[in-house]
Amino acid sequence: MRFRPWPKPEPYRDTSRKRAAFKRKQRLEREALPLFAEMIAAGQHGVDEEMARRHVWWDEREREQRTLRAGRWREARVRLFALPDDLRSTVRKLWRGCSYPADPAYLLELLHQIAVGGVDPHRPPWIFDGKLTARTTPNPKKFDEAFRQIGHRKIGGGPKTTRADEFLFCGNLGSGILFLRTRVRLNDPHESYYTSSGHRLRDSHVGRAGHWIDLEVRGDCSDTELELIRRLAQDADTRPVVVRRVETIVPTKGEAAS
Repeated sequence: MRFRPWPKPEPYRDTSRKRAAFKRKQRLEREALPLFAEMIAAGQHGVDEEMARRHVWWDEREREQRTLRAGRWREARVRLFALPDDLRSTVRKLWRGCSYPADPAYLLELLHQIAVGGVDPHRPPWIFDGKLTARTTPNPKKFDEAFRQIGHRKIGGGPKTTRADEFLFCGNLGSGILFLRTRVRLNDPHESYYTSSGHRLRDSHVGRAGHWIDLEVRGDCSDTELELIRRLAQDADTRPVVVRRVETIVPTKGEAAS
């Protein structure tokens, strides 16, 4: 039976901090009722008397706590051995490996939850016996079906340019989770451009020289999946889309400075 031993009894420690705390307590009691300060002081006892009283009280308290804890252990054992043999063996094995503290109160609570049906001893809630399966979209028809937007921020901008939108998407085509970052690029990098805040691989573009979509893919991605991403993104936008793999999403010098 798993249990936590009770700490070894020690005598009460008389320290200067405890004495100062007791004197402060008495002073606050007198200051709380200044008109009755003398009467309150007459009923207060000295610090030496208080420390002696605590020595006696400490030993009595230790015995009471140990007796109470031993009684709780006996109660838990009685309830445990009242169970059928098969169930008792299961509960004992469960108690040895569960995350509950090795305290009789927790053992009694476990037995109570088993009795009322709150805990299934054969399938305890702290043991996960299911299988995790990743949510994948192996054959998406549209970009929105395969990838979900998880981030958005403004980038660029300056005296003669307007800040543009950058979007971050995530999805899983079957090989693992992928992170996509899309940016609108100018065919002429010296031309000022504007991209509305509602842009998402769609036709919110202004610029005489035109734009193209820079789509970065991060994660395990086969060539077939990369081509699928390019096709889905191209179907969602009228501008040219360039898809490329990247190891990490690292901000440019201008973005890091901003």
